[in-house]
Amino acid sequence: MNPSYESLIRAVPDFPQPGVLFRDITPLLADPDALREAALALAEPFRGKGVDRVAAIEARGYILGAPVALELGAGFIPLRKAGKLPRATFSAAYELEYAQAEIEMHADALLAHHNVLIVDDVIATGGTLAAAVDLVRQAGAAVAGIAALIELTALDGRARLPGQEIASLVRY
Repeated sequence: MNPSYESLIRAVPDFPQPGVLFRDITPLLADPDALREAALALAEPFRGKGVDRVAAIEARGYILGAPVALELGAGFIPLRKAGKLPRATFSAAYELEYAQAEIEMHADALLAHHNVLIVDDVIATGGTLAAAVDLVRQAGAAVAGIAALIELTALDGRARLPGQEIASLVRY
């Protein structure tokens, strides 16, 4: 099956604040065939590239990252909002198109020999993903690439991710 991802993604104007057009992926997540196909499609460009860990960004990145990790036979590493992890962490600050935030990863989550695919739901300004790349590098691990369900091309997030292999399934 090759689902029409676009038909399963809703545009919600003025969320979470006026002027932001939010892309709601919950209809896609509710469709088991579309979810399965999306996970397979996100994993496909990175098969055979030695990915042994998938790091995904809280919260919707987790939903996609875990099945991608399973598909690649890789471990799963959660990248969480600041203050949510119980042990020593690496941290990276970033700016969203409408806010500032920080993500963290357990300091012992990755080792220097790990080859990490970073997964999130959306590439917008690239700030969150640039912070994720920073976390992986703080651990001394390598970034194999970045995979996202949606890419908001007008926000030019790729510009903040130079040298990264990037795969996205839907572009707006």
